[in-house]
Amino acid sequence: MADESAPVYNIDDYQEIKEGKATILFPKNNEEFYNTVQQFNRDMSIAAIKTWRDIATEAKLERYEKSTKPNKVRPKTTFTVLEALAASGLRSVRYAKEIEGIEYILTNDMLPDAVESIKRNVHFNGLSQRLVRANLGNAISVMYGYRDKELFDVVDLDPYGSAAPFIDGAIHSVKPGGLICVTCTDLAILASNNHPEACFYKYGGNPLKAEFCHELALRLVINSLQQAANKQKLFIEPLMSCSIDFYVRIFVRVHSRPLMVKTVASQTGLVHHCRYCGTYTTQPLGAIERGKGDSHKYLVPTGPPVDRRCEECGSKQEIGGPCWIGPLHNKDFVRRLYKGVSVADKSMYGTQPRMKGMLKVILEELDDAPFHYTLSQLCSAVRSSCPPLTKINSALLNAGYRVSGSHTRQASIKTDAPPQVVWDIMRAYVEQAGRSAKIEEGSPAHRILEKKPVTDVSFAAHKDADPESRRIKLVRYQINPEKNWGPKARHTEARNPAATEAKRKQTQSSNENSNGDADAAAAAAASGISAVSVSDSQSKKPRTE
Repeated sequence: MADESAPVYNIDDYQEIKEGKATILFPKNNEEFYNTVQQFNRDMSIAAIKTWRDIATEAKLERYEKSTKPNKVRPKTTFTVLEALAASGLRSVRYAKEIEGIEYILTNDMLPDAVESIKRNVHFNGLSQRLVRANLGNAISVMYGYRDKELFDVVDLDPYGSAAPFIDGAIHSVKPGGLICVTCTDLAILASNNHPEACFYKYGGNPLKAEFCHELALRLVINSLQQAANKQKLFIEPLMSCSIDFYVRIFVRVHSRPLMVKTVASQTGLVHHCRYCGTYTTQPLGAIERGKGDSHKYLVPTGPPVDRRCEECGSKQEIGGPCWIGPLHNKDFVRRLYKGVSVADKSMYGTQPRMKGMLKVILEELDDAPFHYTLSQLCSAVRSSCPPLTKINSALLNAGYRVSGSHTRQASIKTDAPPQVVWDIMRAYVEQAGRSAKIEEGSPAHRILEKKPVTDVSFAAHKDADPESRRIKLVRYQINPEKNWGPKARHTEARNPAATEAKRKQTQSSNENSNGDADAAAAAAASGISAVSVSDSQSKKPRTE
């Protein structure tokens, strides 16, 4: 069961935690953290890597069969994986035990205690340390270090916080045609306007406090991946982009296609968003003019597409991005993934019902309609009660437009209808339901409702207004999975009792000194003199993210 260099440990110092086919030893002194909510992340990643493996293998074998070279060599179908930020090694252990065809996994962490934990869990699960190779190193240095070696087929980034520092290294360490899996948990930056400066320097774009903020978070991360890849003349294809609980998880395939890189500007853009009513308009940063045959001409776009004030309610507009405005998913990939999860044994994925629900909603999403409204937002803007979602969906479908939900937000309305049509439908609904007496003249709601409709609106029930995922009662949107759920504490080294006691004494001494400074300040204040504590002024540092 063990290699010759098997780690030595006392089983009584650990508790066993089972997930999938893996059992990890979780230390009682909080050496690493374990978050049960993240099992969905790992389940989805296993299913996604299996799907990518099957597609990549089929493509390799197809090229082999078509080749007419007399000395052609059958391609190997095994693949390599890098987990750059591994902590306990649970993810790598599950990959090794649950995904067939892995040649080896380089399981890296920069903390010695974490590397010992990886070795311990690899040994405890009966895996070879040649298959799961524990590695001590800085993730960025490790990834850049493999530029001159054999690149990895799969690179997995699952950091605590932002993946931004690791994105360029991942691009440099993955093979063309390979898969990059990225997690970002810093949604306080990506999905709000509290720290736009932090979002811009990390991801190269501005976030918005909008109903579609979680979709924008996905698009900002994809754009960051795309920009890093384009510098190497590589193109990023989003296979599946998921907004999950308190984080985003994105699966992209890296292609060596310089011609595709030229199309990126037309799939990157800004989003103009009304602060009051939520009306949004996208503006591509590039344009493509098709010529004869397969020729194309790449142009600078015209603009802006909107005025400074919202055309519907007259309120100010704000600008989000630049961000990716192309497809978030490859529907063929998601379709195969959904099929694989659906036919899998229930014991394979502990979160299978939720996986099926999210994948089905993703399959129903419109590919070519970035961003979305929500029912509550539309009704709030006109001070109206909320009708059934199917009523608004029916009106959009009856008007000749497409509509779907978004997996990023419950009661979302993703449509290719222009804003004028959406608000005509809301005006027709208010006329039917009754106008609120609290709407003041000259208010944004008043300006919306005073506009003359130009769309013939019919609320007759449409057969496609209720999505299949809802009709077959899948788990479409996850409720809170447990009490006080969310990100756990950051991974730390094992606590040494002697070091803990020394730190306690240091803190106590510091408190005594600060009390002395406070007494001196009080005495100085009594005498009318302004006192400054040197120790305080030196210890204060500017806040950083």
